[in-house]
Amino acid sequence: MKNLMIALLACLLALTSCSTYQSCPAYGSASSTRGGSFDESGKTKLDEDKRMMIYHASVKVEAKDPDSAAAQVARLAKKYDGYVLSSGNNYTTIRIKSAQLKDAINDVSGIGKVTDKNISGNDVTEEYTDYQIRLENAEKARSRYLELLAKANTVGETLAVEKELERLNGEIDLLKGKMSRIGHLVDYSTLTVYHQEKTKLGVLGYVFVGTYKAIKWLFVRN
Repeated sequence: MKNLMIALLACLLALTSCSTYQSCPAYGSASSTRGGSFDESGKTKLDEDKRMMIYHASVKVEAKDPDSAAAQVARLAKKYDGYVLSSGNNYTTIRIKSAQLKDAINDVSGIGKVTDKNISGNDVTEEYTDYQIRLENAEKARSRYLELLAKANTVGETLAVEKELERLNGEIDLLKGKMSRIGHLVDYSTLTVYHQEKTKLGVLGYVFVGTYKAIKWLFVRN
């Protein structure tokens, strides 16, 4: 019992020392999975072409029939192996393969007149790497506790080890879920298309537009 409790204490101390991942031996192992390297200070140096980016894009279009525009955006998602995330009266949000985001944005111009366009990116490489390192440490700790469980001689020892295993299993599942979510958002970019009805001119409106074009033609020619 005494030896087991000492072993448990040693594992707990090891876990505590690894709470700040820069000080853990496993910190250097993450470089092999994401193409990174480490300088003398222990800080990550990641290759630019292997960084994990989450992209969000928005496009505003004027369409003759907004309802039809929403259906066209949904078909666009299917075309690029994506899906509709949400839809409202004047917008449709889809997720599509990140590699095809630019092509999808270009296709939006076929829905109506594009009045505004914006693309932004969020670098999540460091966040993903942090989760990855914490997962590796948690899995190593779980392996140690499984070894201790096999050596437990009393009910008290077994319960103490199982309690730590339960906590570690919960932490591992949580980290895997976070990593999976990031991976999905990296693979599938978010595109929101705002579709509004094209402004229709009245009789006087067409008169003013015609007058404007006539005056412009008199003074400005290509």
